[in-house]
Amino acid sequence: MTGDTLKERLREIIFGTEPGLGRNFDIALIIVIIASVLALFLDSVEPLHAAYGELFYTAEIAFTVLFSIEYLARIYCSVDRKRYITSFYGIVDLLATLPTYLALILPGAQHLLVIRIFRVLRIFRVFKLFKYMSEANILVRSIKSSRHKITVFLITVVTLVIVFGSLMYLVEGPENGFTSLPQSIYWAIVTVTTVGYGDIVPHSPLGRAIAAMAMVTSYAIIAIPTGILSAELVQENQRQAGLKRCTSCQQGNHERDAIHCKYCGELLPEQ
Repeated sequence: MTGDTLKERLREIIFGTEPGLGRNFDIALIIVIIASVLALFLDSVEPLHAAYGELFYTAEIAFTVLFSIEYLARIYCSVDRKRYITSFYGIVDLLATLPTYLALILPGAQHLLVIRIFRVLRIFRVFKLFKYMSEANILVRSIKSSRHKITVFLITVVTLVIVFGSLMYLVEGPENGFTSLPQSIYWAIVTVTTVGYGDIVPHSPLGRAIAAMAMVTSYAIIAIPTGILSAELVQENQRQAGLKRCTSCQQGNHERDAIHCKYCGELLPEQ
């Protein structure tokens, strides 16, 4: 097998989604990612770390070696290596291995090991295996379609928070805990988002009236973006109804520019 043939074969396995080795590779990768993240969670529990610390350490070394081999293989068979290395997934792939090496080389770098939790982001790479990917694409397109409305809404929310915080600062003042405008705006954010920590509360009747207005406003803040996104989702689903359907397995939800069925692999009819 020549170098070009090996590179092409690796590319089909690592980056491909066709039935066979490519799909099996992605499934195995998901299992390893989940296992590594689970080991990280369990190792953070003090009794488990004390009892099985050596086992978790050995498992971490094994996971790091596997991820390192995969990362180097992706670089080797990438068509555009620089683009892959600087891409979102390339950086996430690097973060899956780098913290362990830094902890081994640099003293005091153990706190960097928590960065390994970013390994869970690598699951998004292989979400294309599942039927949920088409639904995820619909959600992403709906968010993009409503981004201008959401931007206007967020600007409105920021304005309201500043107004409520400023009013509360004027009405209550430092003697009641509203010591500055940032502190008062913090209270407004906590109130409008319905978190309500209770660390700062109004004491005067007027201050409580302003707080009540902020609480009532919070219901609209929850409802408005939900309505905007729901309307876009309905429109996107209506657009999806006219997408290609496979004549072999009768499955739908294929993109308009799709060539092969994502369920059975057969050619899709031209529109």
